[in-house]
Amino acid sequence: MDVDVSPEGLGRVERLIGRYVDSGRYPGVVSLIARRDQVVHFQAVGRRDAERDRPMELDTIFRIYSMTKPVVSVALMMLYEEGLFQLDDPVAAYLPELTDLQVAAGGDAVRAPKRPMTVRDLLMHTSGLGSSYPSPPAGTLAELPRLLAGLPLEADPGARWIYGISTDLVGLLCEVFSGLPLDQYLRERIFEPLGMVDTGFSVPAGSVDRFAAGYTRADGGYLLADDPLTSGYTRQPSFLSGIAGLVSTAGDYFRFARMLANGGTLDGVRILGPRTVRFMTANHLPGGQDLSAMADTGGETSRKGQGFGLGFGVLLDPTVAQTIGTPGEYFWGGAASTTFFVSPADELIVIFLTQLRPSLSYPIRRELRAAVYSALTD
Repeated sequence: MDVDVSPEGLGRVERLIGRYVDSGRYPGVVSLIARRDQVVHFQAVGRRDAERDRPMELDTIFRIYSMTKPVVSVALMMLYEEGLFQLDDPVAAYLPELTDLQVAAGGDAVRAPKRPMTVRDLLMHTSGLGSSYPSPPAGTLAELPRLLAGLPLEADPGARWIYGISTDLVGLLCEVFSGLPLDQYLRERIFEPLGMVDTGFSVPAGSVDRFAAGYTRADGGYLLADDPLTSGYTRQPSFLSGIAGLVSTAGDYFRFARMLANGGTLDGVRILGPRTVRFMTANHLPGGQDLSAMADTGGETSRKGQGFGLGFGVLLDPTVAQTIGTPGEYFWGGAASTTFFVSPADELIVIFLTQLRPSLSYPIRRELRAAVYSALTD
């Protein structure tokens, strides 16, 4: 099959990534591009652990942070397909601790919300919940509603797009509806069926040598922030964060993305129905508006020309977003500068993994889109 991708264009992608690594801005990168279900680029450059001079490898394990959100959102929508809830159901019907939530009304004043928070609000980040907990969460997901019950919402449900903690409650709802801990549910229903052998909430002892170090930006370079040998990710957490808890590899996340691109199925295993995938990756913001109309920040994306579905950002208008791309592309990224996107119209999947926080240190996501899309020849 002709994939209509130019070698010269792929060379531009490789040079772009190479400049970031050679200049010392990123320690190392694994990148993958597939078109029409054929991998046309899969490359590891730089080092996964600069302190120990360990090279980046194709099967390096990364903290994917907010790229956890699409996975957990898919997990909940699998239960939606089973008829266990409706998207407009009040969250309090399943998490009764959240029954009497109030909305901040200035100063210490609060008022009743204009409508209840729904399950769809959690998937869309329109729940009104703020972007942080009163203190770092401990214990389990089941304890989260009690922590949130005493906090006022920052906005009425449905009124604002606030990027933050909603997806932890998505993970908790997965536990409520499935009757399983989130890690077990994801493993049995998504990871094992798709062959995602290196994806989970911790790195097994036998795989720690493939785990990348975590870095923060410093003076045009980077500083070690999380040693892979002593990282908290080497121990199974009790709090299974749907926001940012997973580790994965490019190969594993590619299998997840391929499943989505193939309409919810991969290698004979069906995870979602094709209509569910299209529903999740459509823009659900009211009136077809973009994030600039509802959001103070865009989370792991810019706001203009970008919509949001059920767990995914959605490109609405490249001219407004001022980034090359095809309307209908869906995507998300993580705090350590990771990203992925799928363009259904172009039959294109792109995965980019590195480990540098914060994610907005460099405009790699927009630069990568320009390089990748310009490599398409049809």
